[in-house]
Amino acid sequence: MSTATQTQVLKGGEWLIKPSLPQDTFTPEDFNEEQQMVKDMCHSFLDTEVLPIVARIDKMEPGLMPSLMDKAGELGLLGTSAPEEYGGLGKDFITSTLVNEALGGGHSFSVAVAAHTGIGTLPILYFGTPEQKAKYIPKLASGEWKGAYGLTEPNSGSDALSAKTTAVLSADGKHYILNGQKCWITNGGFADVYTVFAKIDGKEFTGFIVERGMEGFTQGSEEDKMGIKGSSTVQLYFQDCKVPVENLLGEKGKGHVIAFNILNIGRLKLAAAAIGGAKRTLNVSLQYAVTREQFKQPIINFGAIQHKLAEIALRIWVQESALYRSAQWIEQKEQELLTSGKPFNEALLGAAEEYAIECAMLKVDGSEVLDLAVDEGVQIHGGNGFSAEYEISRAYRDSRINRIYEGTNEINRLLTVDMVLKRAMKGRLDIMGAAMGVQKELMSIPDFGSEDDTPFAKEFKAIANFKKAIMLVAGAAVQKLMMKIEQEQEILMNVADMAIQTFNAESALLRAAKLAEAKGEAAAQFELDMMRTYLYDAADNINKFGKDAINAFADGDEHKMMLLGLKRFTKVEPFNSKEARRRIVAKMRNDGKYPL
Repeated sequence: MSTATQTQVLKGGEWLIKPSLPQDTFTPEDFNEEQQMVKDMCHSFLDTEVLPIVARIDKMEPGLMPSLMDKAGELGLLGTSAPEEYGGLGKDFITSTLVNEALGGGHSFSVAVAAHTGIGTLPILYFGTPEQKAKYIPKLASGEWKGAYGLTEPNSGSDALSAKTTAVLSADGKHYILNGQKCWITNGGFADVYTVFAKIDGKEFTGFIVERGMEGFTQGSEEDKMGIKGSSTVQLYFQDCKVPVENLLGEKGKGHVIAFNILNIGRLKLAAAAIGGAKRTLNVSLQYAVTREQFKQPIINFGAIQHKLAEIALRIWVQESALYRSAQWIEQKEQELLTSGKPFNEALLGAAEEYAIECAMLKVDGSEVLDLAVDEGVQIHGGNGFSAEYEISRAYRDSRINRIYEGTNEINRLLTVDMVLKRAMKGRLDIMGAAMGVQKELMSIPDFGSEDDTPFAKEFKAIANFKKAIMLVAGAAVQKLMMKIEQEQEILMNVADMAIQTFNAESALLRAAKLAEAKGEAAAQFELDMMRTYLYDAADNINKFGKDAINAFADGDEHKMMLLGLKRFTKVEPFNSKEARRRIVAKMRNDGKYPL
């Protein structure tokens, strides 16, 4: 059953031009009792089954990872989102997101589970025929069979549609004959079922379900990777591989529909797992800072260390706020589509497509928050952080891949702006109307009306101004560069970073305001400090990204006017972030941890 409150839901990207209300925003504080139990079960599984043997996992002890996945399957953790009719638990999108987050601190195990439950299972669940679903999903949901996904090739990574693997219909019409190779296949060494993409007759990009043991299908040796060493990663080879015609997945020539739709969900789930990993990493660094003594005192007493710990904590908290705000939107949209008569698969895919912009942003920031956590974690550990004996070194190595797979962060930044502009051109978002409104406002005399004394009025005004800054820069860039803007990747990434910072800041404010209303500002001091520190820093960051973009395309009077407008829209009141950070660390130190 859905846990999402039925409210007025913004369309994907619409937050850029419309405000949101705290009471309409789902936050982690809104998890119900069942969701809390699911979260606790995931944490317990990591603590008892995974983390004590993580070194053995990294050595790829034969059969160890599949056995762990079997145990996870017995607890229902592999079938959270699969419908009950196929042996799954049929839980809502928020709960399935929570599972990804709660298992995110399990290093290579987390990668194996995420790949299995995501790209290993979802293509068949959402695009398979009734017969294909009945055959594969119950076994994938239980963990009896393990899933993998074959898209990338040696010469087609980000440009997936340039794949060279071919499929030709056999003379008797009973099989497709596949020839080619795939690389970087997670779970590839032990999976039983693979979604593989090939071009029929070298032209029509199409998905196929390939089983281990099919004639002509072999795999290479395990890759020796920088991190996630316990994650099975191999190449797949197809030499006249015979795939039954009934194993064609989805529509002929529509493989890109499968690949791109699955990526939307995968990006959000990756962000969730990254946040789970970042929380674990923060607690490791926090405990080290409490116990490690230098100059006759724990290093957590030093301001430089406190600054690092607080920055990790507030970035996690903010990203978590954005994650579950978005997860609720997807859940609500899915329920809306189901109510309108859409089948299960079309409902979730439609919901994920609606919020593809947010999924791309979450992937970028989630992976970068984890990278911040592990990088500063090593620094807090000092020389010990460089030793393989310490957990933080493994976390550092394992983190780096997250900025590459599910679409590199650079591509996801470009996609964020590209999707907004395309929706604007199709009339789905009135971006140009908002941009023209901002230009008109800049030409008019500022309104110095009476001071708004409602709670968080200044913070909400700052968010509204950040959005105006985005409209100012993006609107002018599109107007000036027109079709050439696609070639100006630096400008597009500047705008994307402005959008990410603004979405995060707004999500944090909505969560903090909701908490303050529920339990009072004094009791919500920890959360308010994190929100205000992030917002204060975001103002400077948005100004810098906007200035870099403006300097790249504007000149003369237009340049001067835009810089003045940008300064106006990114102005916030002075804030003592040093003391706020110290209060954040003091609470974590008193509690003994950052709350998982």
